Amino acid sequence: MTTGTEQAPRSEERRPGELTARELLRWTWRQVTSMRTALVLLLLLALAAIPGSVIPQADVDSLAVTRWKDEHPKLTPLYERLDLFSVYSSPWFSAIYLLLVVSLVGCIVPRLFVYFRALRAEPPAAPRHLTRMPVHASYTTDLAADEVLARAREVLGRGHRLRRTGPGDDFVAAERGHLREAGNLLFHLSVLVVLAGFAVGGLWGYQGGVILVEGSTFSNNLTQYDDFKPGGLFRQQQMEDFRFTVEDFEVEWLKEGPRTGQARKFEAHLTYQQGRDGERKEYDLRVNHPLEVDGTDVFLIGHGYAPVVTVRDAEGEVTYTGPTVFLPQDASFLSFGVIKPPVVDPQLGLEGLFYPSFDMRDGNPVTVFGDDLNPTLSMLAYTGDLGYDSGRSQSIYVLDKTDAELVEVDGKPVRVDLQPGDTFELPDGLGSVTFDEVKPWIRVQISQTPGKEVALIGVVLALIGLCASLFIRPRRVWVRAVPGTMTDDGGTRVEVAVLDRSGNGEMGEVLSTLLDRLKEKAQ
Repeated sequence: MTTGTEQAPRSEERRPGELTARELLRWTWRQVTSMRTALVLLLLLALAAIPGSVIPQADVDSLAVTRWKDEHPKLTPLYERLDLFSVYSSPWFSAIYLLLVVSLVGCIVPRLFVYFRALRAEPPAAPRHLTRMPVHASYTTDLAADEVLARAREVLGRGHRLRRTGPGDDFVAAERGHLREAGNLLFHLSVLVVLAGFAVGGLWGYQGGVILVEGSTFSNNLTQYDDFKPGGLFRQQQMEDFRFTVEDFEVEWLKEGPRTGQARKFEAHLTYQQGRDGERKEYDLRVNHPLEVDGTDVFLIGHGYAPVVTVRDAEGEVTYTGPTVFLPQDASFLSFGVIKPPVVDPQLGLEGLFYPSFDMRDGNPVTVFGDDLNPTLSMLAYTGDLGYDSGRSQSIYVLDKTDAELVEVDGKPVRVDLQPGDTFELPDGLGSVTFDEVKPWIRVQISQTPGKEVALIGVVLALIGLCASLFIRPRRVWVRAVPGTMTDDGGTRVEVAVLDRSGNGEMGEVLSTLLDRLKEKAQ
């Protein structure tokens, strides 16, 4: 039996520290949108990008990924499970990136209102005891208090924002450097502008790459690209109609000094045409000097060599001819390539190295220069089932040797060593291989980034806002006039205090100058 007011059982009461669902969501949101979380996510994003710069990426260099997998068969399944060959499109990297965006937006938007209110706020009222301020001074004058305050308002009105005075106020409050808050506001707003610019470019833009041999023509459609990365909202109709031809490619090599053998200047001479009936124009494509066609940019990002090889069968019929792209393996442009004659029976394939400037060092073949001064091909031949007609998807830079045999004579591999003009007769009626000449190739990146102007504006605004917030030094000034009836000598005592809000300014000189101007007005 109980008496008095009945109370709910203890089990139904909220325990100390227990949060409701709404309070838990609010606490979670505050944690996600805190500056500390944003910095941690930014650090995590930087750490997450490290594998993408160390491990070959499938959307950048699929051949390098294939070679890495062949060299590390035990690690490959683990790396594939963790999406380490496509880091930047993996779920875990996207999750970090999206959380960072949400954290930045949630962190920045409330601060915009804080800075906006601070920008519009009036200078605060004068403290009761100005003589307790770190930088202060006082003097006595014969002028009346109202006249002292009027003169102080006149002196501080130039370059300062004044506080509106009310009845009975015995002080003048002024502030300058309020554009610092405008700089803070502009900087935080610009971060949102930059994020919006990148979002527009990532959703509606695209980026693709293609290797073009000297003399070849490229038309801007999907079938012409070697690799293509569209945005989430990309539509093929937004691709500009243009085409260009690589007329010539020039490289200037350093032949003297400590940097001998390095390339210094790259220049591709193009002729391009916009639309079917457009006027043909010329352009010299160089590094960091892209060709722009109605918002689509064409960048020069790489170059190499394409030996022109002709393969004939046993009857002398040409089964393959033309330039074959060999991919550079090091700074000396030692290059690897594959030749796949499509209609030879039995199937024939060749793979090997191209030496731009061949030489023998300590019994080993090397290339001593990136320029094609002594071009040499050295390849091995394979025959059998190379998968040409199997329907399997194959890279043009990889030879599937699973069911093929190495061409040998007396148990030794047949090495096809050629220089321009040479012909090598293959054994067992497999035909011949002729090295005709060498042509250069260039790799271009073609991209359309519709939000880049927005992002650029955001970056410029961020720099302006950052400079304003760093170099504008806000300070506050108060002048109080104590009437003569309240002083010992009957005059008006003037109290002046200066406060540097940035905390690192020398206010003594500012106070001295202000006192001189006030006293000058008082004369």
